[in-house]
Amino acid sequence: MPKDCILYYITDRKAFPGDERARRAHLLNKIAEAATAGVHYIQIREKDLTPRELESLARDAAAILKLHSPATTLLINSRSDIALSANTAGVHLPSNDISSADVRAIFSNASGRQPIISVSCHSPQEVAQAANNGADLALFAPVFEKKDAPRLTTHGLAALQQSSGEKIPVLALGGITLHNAAACLQAGASGIAAIRLFQENEIAAVVRRLRNSMDLLRGSI
Repeated sequence: MPKDCILYYITDRKAFPGDERARRAHLLNKIAEAATAGVHYIQIREKDLTPRELESLARDAAAILKLHSPATTLLINSRSDIALSANTAGVHLPSNDISSADVRAIFSNASGRQPIISVSCHSPQEVAQAANNGADLALFAPVFEKKDAPRLTTHGLAALQQSSGEKIPVLALGGITLHNAAACLQAGASGIAAIRLFQENEIAAVVRRLRNSMDLLRGSI
């Protein structure tokens, strides 16, 4: 069991009210809130933005993290080129994207540095493959039913537990709430990844609850 519950916030500016300018401002404020509260990873997942818009957002987010929490790791969904140009820590790879090994080669050739890489996984086999390809952590999803996708096949706690035996941290994603997060940690997840859990709540309170859950589980061993 890890010493701390790894916390991973995935952004969705379109869930905020207002026009594009207002949503962007809301998102940057939420990123600052997450960093201040001690969230370990923030993934910018704004697939509809143009490359120029995404790079601008990534640079602004990186500046915020530098101010509020240099320890928080900023990842860009899928776009290694944007991560390189904005000088962020690394990328998150969807399950059908290029491999972690390919991303490491791209970063090494372009900048000489090693990126942090998270990978979406939907089975224990995909988690094992991500680990073998050199990913730093896996996001296993969906664990529970999501209210905006009730027909999506869920994998449940048993598959999460089976996946959590790999050599990289496995985070639970999909339908995670404060009520079921403890069950994910008990199943062996190293932490929690989420959009709504962080965006729709006071992040400091969420962080306290999740860390308390990890402390209780550690104390019961």
